[in-house]
Amino acid sequence: MEQIETNDLQVKKKEGVMYLTLHRPDRLNAFSAEMIQGLITAIRQAKTDDTVRVITISGSGRSFSAGGDVKTMGKANSLDTYDHIGTLNELILAMRDVPKPIIAAVHGYAAGAGFNLALACDMILAAEGSQFVLSFSKVGLISDGGGLYFLPRLIGPYRAKELFLNGEPIKVDKAFELGIVNHIYPLHEFDSKVNEFVTQIAAGPSKAYGFMKRIADQSLHSSLDEILEMERITQATVVTTKDHQEGVQAFKEKRTAHFKGN
Repeated sequence: MEQIETNDLQVKKKEGVMYLTLHRPDRLNAFSAEMIQGLITAIRQAKTDDTVRVITISGSGRSFSAGGDVKTMGKANSLDTYDHIGTLNELILAMRDVPKPIIAAVHGYAAGAGFNLALACDMILAAEGSQFVLSFSKVGLISDGGGLYFLPRLIGPYRAKELFLNGEPIKVDKAFELGIVNHIYPLHEFDSKVNEFVTQIAAGPSKAYGFMKRIADQSLHSSLDEILEMERITQATVVTTKDHQEGVQAFKEKRTAHFKGN
């Protein structure tokens, strides 16, 4: 098995959850090549690890992530940039490919590619006082890391283009209003509320979750006929799972189902 944990990424597995913590607190968890590669490795391993049922991505220190490292800006040439964005794209595609929910836990700032990393997750939980910033235009760049794909689909192209162009911070309440954030929690309770949320998800029928994630993502560029047929074929598979049988039995017995992901 490949080594996952690096100096820039902390990894922990507990109760069906893989906790990935961006760990460059002195740089507000700005991306490094080591961090991105560590995320790719961890997420690819989670894909085939039956003990992992949910993945969370969070940041250490004062913020989720500042995105690109300001120290390296203005120094990279076209080839370096092309290679760096290629690795970042590998990460985003791995996140969408893994058949398990990925939940971003955002506090402080999620800026630039850090914001887009959160958008590539399946849900975003945010702490009170946090802010989201698409700061690319402030330094004469375009949004990368999938932001130009995810945000227009989430809030519509007109609102998304305004956020891309003006680069102004989006306060958490506004992000919630726009549909970017799923839940807002008090900062002093943030870690416990996130753990409570992801642990509850991890206790669910993970195989069914994986199918729903895949179909929901494909619905963005598929016809109604195609999605209906996908639902039909998939349900014919899921109905044979042990989790379905357990869910039915628990419903009849008026008890909580004990799903095992099979």
